Amino acid sequence: MVSCVLPLCRWLVKADEAISAKDLLLEIRQPNIDPRSFDWIGAEMDYVQFGSTGLKVSRLALGCMTYGTPDWRPWVLDEATSRPFIRQALDLGINFFDTADMYSLGVGETVVGRALKDFARREDVVIATKVFYPMSDKPNDRGLSRKHILASIDASLKRLGTDYVDLYIIHRFDPLTPIDETLAALDTVVRSGKARYIGASSMFAWQFMAMLARQRELGLSCFVSMQNHFNLIYREEEREMLPLCRHEGIAVTPWSPLARGRLAGAQQAQTRRAMTDNLAHQWYDQQAMEDAIVAAVNQVAQARGVPPAQIAIAWVNSQPGITAPIIGASKAHHLPDAIAGSQLRLSAEERAILEAPYHPRPVVGHD
Repeated sequence: MVSCVLPLCRWLVKADEAISAKDLLLEIRQPNIDPRSFDWIGAEMDYVQFGSTGLKVSRLALGCMTYGTPDWRPWVLDEATSRPFIRQALDLGINFFDTADMYSLGVGETVVGRALKDFARREDVVIATKVFYPMSDKPNDRGLSRKHILASIDASLKRLGTDYVDLYIIHRFDPLTPIDETLAALDTVVRSGKARYIGASSMFAWQFMAMLARQRELGLSCFVSMQNHFNLIYREEEREMLPLCRHEGIAVTPWSPLARGRLAGAQQAQTRRAMTDNLAHQWYDQQAMEDAIVAAVNQVAQARGVPPAQIAIAWVNSQPGITAPIIGASKAHHLPDAIAGSQLRLSAEERAILEAPYHPRPVVGHD
């Protein structure tokens, strides 16, 4: 693991002319956000190997589903309100940014691409995007066919304003397209220089292994990462997917490590997303168990004197084989809390308290 302390600002000047990142953020002057509330000075970021590749990524990735247009989802931030969070992530040392073509139906990629172009050098950041979900009502504007993959990577690159992405991810498994067709198309994307690596997201372990085996058999570019659903409330990935990824040297970048904010108190706080996120209501439907887990997180957090989010992130990061959880941010404290959580070391007793309420539940998040 490589560790470094990030400078107070990304734009280095002479020591006697130093400008804080907070002051730099004042240049943006975005509505509804006071940049002075972004308390991240002095943060330390760890960088880790991305699975069995030579790529190094920050210990946390910024999930960019929240950035785009509220026309898509009521809890999504518009571009002006999104940009300070992307800049904050960079100043905190986060170099890994995860988006998807379907986020705000392409607007999300545009917002993230413009911000990264304005605030960072392309070679300093790792950009991931995804393909699978429908982008319109047209029959070929979805799935993992060769036609859709090759059209989608070009569209994503145009929206992101870059010649390549570092990681191109299949957002889900496509049962309607032969895997050989999908894998050959992804190999074309890599060989054309439009993606440095390819990854996969939520599916069954047997599906992922079948694809990995076929890639190796055919001599194609292989998946290097798995982005799966994993948190204290949903731990079914411990059974097969996580052991598989450890065995195969696959990077693991869990999505929703805070269970759509539930482990950070979003449901109790009645946030807009908690009230309008229909998927969360479908996935997290075992109220008694979930309440007990949230109570356990609060118990450990209170004993530590830290926010519950830090405990939930610390637990995910402590699991074997986890590379970089994907964290969303829509409030000034979200990323500093996540980074602080990534650096917490839980005791065996604390882990036992957190894990005790869990019991097996149906698999969700694969559709």
